[in-house]
Amino acid sequence: MTPHADPAPHADPETGAAVKAADRAHVFHSWSAQGLIDPLAVAGAEGAYFWDYDGNRYLDFTSGLVYTNIGYQHPKVVAAIQEQAARMTTFAPAFAIDVRSEAARLIAERTPGDLDKIFFTNGGAEAVENAARMARLHTGRPKIMSAYRSYHGATSTAINLTGDPRRWASDTASAGVVRFWAPFLYRSPFHAENEAQECERALRHLEDTIAFEGPQSIAAIILETVPGTAGIMTPPPGYLPGVREICDRYGIVLVLDEVMAGFGRTGAWFAAEHYGVVPDLLTFAKGVNSGYVPLGGVAISAEIAATFDTRPYPGGLTYSGHPLACAAAVATIRAMEEEKVVERAAHLGEHVLGPGLRELAERHPSVGEVRGLGAFWALDLVRNKETREPLVPYNATGEANAPMAAFGAACKKNGLWPFINMNRTHAVPACNITEGEAKEGLAALDAALAVADEYTV
Repeated sequence: MTPHADPAPHADPETGAAVKAADRAHVFHSWSAQGLIDPLAVAGAEGAYFWDYDGNRYLDFTSGLVYTNIGYQHPKVVAAIQEQAARMTTFAPAFAIDVRSEAARLIAERTPGDLDKIFFTNGGAEAVENAARMARLHTGRPKIMSAYRSYHGATSTAINLTGDPRRWASDTASAGVVRFWAPFLYRSPFHAENEAQECERALRHLEDTIAFEGPQSIAAIILETVPGTAGIMTPPPGYLPGVREICDRYGIVLVLDEVMAGFGRTGAWFAAEHYGVVPDLLTFAKGVNSGYVPLGGVAISAEIAATFDTRPYPGGLTYSGHPLACAAAVATIRAMEEEKVVERAAHLGEHVLGPGLRELAERHPSVGEVRGLGAFWALDLVRNKETREPLVPYNATGEANAPMAAFGAACKKNGLWPFINMNRTHAVPACNITEGEAKEGLAALDAALAVADEYTV
């Protein structure tokens, strides 16, 4: 499917005002001070675009929350949901259901190694919760290690495993989590001068942390294969294989979180393919069905699955493997295969987004670094390219965040809906966006970066 080139929004301000009023009266929004937000009332979406009730159309460079990998309203997926609803809308998870089995089979075919058993959840955070539980039960150990620059979800264990500031209000300091620094050469915590040094020093730091925590107490290490919200920092060559070797040596379960990086986002079915690494557990959600119906899960290795052959797994969800969600996953995966969406994402990264973003970096003093692959990119915005001082401070709010707020407003003025986190903007459009649409997004970024440039020194 090629996203609709020019959806024509119909202006209906009166309806938009009613939608906004009902939202403000009754909807409690995530991650927000409820009295300080002004949500856009969205009238419709198709392909890579959405539009409001005032007739403004936006190119979505966020893919929702980096999950509409095949864009909005893909007809094959919409039809599959409709057909499944007419045939069997729902059924309890303890039964064998054809579409549930087929979704699991298609996912297992694409996961690396022997990750052939699929435990379905309703989203990514629940996938992380259950992966952590499986690792602890399999090893009999209490601790799980996670990186500071990470996001793993907002449920109890997942938020404690998260590294970014959204964790702070919920951090119990008693969740059995040990944090470490993962590699990030541009802002290296190891004072490295090149990728080889960053990799070697990051692995040594990880192993030292394990030694001081006690290897016999550590159940798992969880890493986003390519960290998403934290900044799309692609790991240096050798790092993930090095972590795999450390885990093998100490009997630690390796969990790769592919909730954001999976299902074509990086130009491969799973980002682990780029690094030749097979985890023991792999978490997924988002792109598995482009978020059309909530679905996530854990892909489980044969060894860990065998732990529960005769021992009941103490976990479950009422809607695990929901037929509507699984039908959407089956249709999504088949459409991605037929339409070569994964290959398109790889092509976009290599020939359009990567070169285009690097060209912007050469011309704009506010762009410190460009990082990414496939349809998964970040621009690190700075006040000064030499010092690499971020354009706004870490976790900035209010007036301190004014430069990024001005940049975001400029994007929207130019018809681009941006993904902004701290001092970064991410270019994460639908994986099947056309080259013309991608270049439209780059042009809007170009104009908005001129506003960010005004804050450089």
